[in-house]
Amino acid sequence: MNIRIGQGYDVHAFAPLDTTDNTSVVLGGVKIPFEKSLLAHSDGDVLIHALCDAMLGALALGDIGKHFPDTDSRYQNISSRTLLEHVVALLAEHNYSLSNADMTIVAERPKMANHILPMRENIAADAGVSIDAISVKATTTELLGFTGREEGIACYATVLLCRSDEVNA
Repeated sequence: MNIRIGQGYDVHAFAPLDTTDNTSVVLGGVKIPFEKSLLAHSDGDVLIHALCDAMLGALALGDIGKHFPDTDSRYQNISSRTLLEHVVALLAEHNYSLSNADMTIVAERPKMANHILPMRENIAADAGVSIDAISVKATTTELLGFTGREEGIACYATVLLCRSDEVNA
């Protein structure tokens, strides 16, 4: 098969305000000032985690937890951009590369509009693709559900992978 489609989803809860002095969230490798932080073993970048899951899933290679378990101290506080680079290298080992990705961040706050372009730039650079292959959108749930109650952030990702020899042909 010359193309593969994958989808990913990730969620992280916000840390209770009295348990952290971190006042930002990281999404798409961008540190966004906010009065809360996300609970995570790594940097909690749900956008990149969903993207990694989508790429791994497209090749039936498991999920991000299989490759970077939260029981392994090597991944404590690691930048998710580093995890993304590892996943992109794994794709290359299987002779695939990212053709495009479409991602949606679901959160009431923080507001994302001013951070979308830097997120796209980071992900494109780390995945080795043009920025026009990376779509990042943000939406709310109109105050419904756990994201509406500002208990956490969720992200969805859909990817198309192509065999590397097909891209270069």
